Amino acid sequence: MAKDQTQARYFDRLNRVDDYIFAHLEDEISFDRLAEIACLSPYHWSRIYSAMRGETIVATVRRLRLQRAADRLANSAADIGAIAGRAGYGSTETFGRAFRVVFDMSPAAYREAGSHAAFTRANGAADADGFAVELVTLGERRCAGIDHIGSYMEIDHAMGRLFSELAVRQALPAAPEMIGVFFDDPDLGPEKELRSRACLPIGEGVAIDPPMVPTTLRGGLYVRLHYTGPYADMRGAYRWLLGTWLPGSGHEPDDAPIFEVYLDDPRVVPQSQLRTDIHLPLKAVP
Repeated sequence: MAKDQTQARYFDRLNRVDDYIFAHLEDEISFDRLAEIACLSPYHWSRIYSAMRGETIVATVRRLRLQRAADRLANSAADIGAIAGRAGYGSTETFGRAFRVVFDMSPAAYREAGSHAAFTRANGAADADGFAVELVTLGERRCAGIDHIGSYMEIDHAMGRLFSELAVRQALPAAPEMIGVFFDDPDLGPEKELRSRACLPIGEGVAIDPPMVPTTLRGGLYVRLHYTGPYADMRGAYRWLLGTWLPGSGHEPDDAPIFEVYLDDPRVVPQSQLRTDIHLPLKAVP
């Protein structure tokens, strides 16, 4: 079997593992079952996963569960004990210890004073100068994309699939720029129906074929909000940008989706230090 075909088979196997994890994140996950899904030996599959994914399977599951828990803490009034249970922890104490390691504060403190709280205060005070923004003019960019339907917090599922597809084609850039494009308002329809797309800018010589979709990021004027913190807190940043900054800015939003550029790898950078640039398209100034 050709080398590229073998590599494609390995990526396909690990993609099936990712699919299973995202679908069963709140269930008990058997590593033997994951080995079966990967069609690899139980003695070796987890080391193959670590080598190809850049983190252990245990770290992946823990990271995704705590990321989902942070979203519930920041954006719902759910009981902390219930959030702990859904994240796979038998007690609030063990959940609290694990959460503190990743987010540098307890779940209760995070709910009260995480980065989302600062945006909430700025919204309440109509403080349009509370956060760093800049007006930028960007050129049009050609991207390969993978569509995602469901929680915006899980767009990294599509991003992982996109990396795999480009790697198999030997078309993954040396320094890939990770971009998420968001088409729906998460405060309006059901979360399970939200549409988004993971994107990577690529050169003209790279073919974009299924399951990838060609995507063009509009060129023109944008306001860029520099955000630092967990992805779970970003809903507050959007509310501030659209509800406080925009009405007093003298600008009008253009008819194109918002996109985010992820500047750090959440596998290695602490959640509190993750940097994201949020781009809101604006109509050209007359």
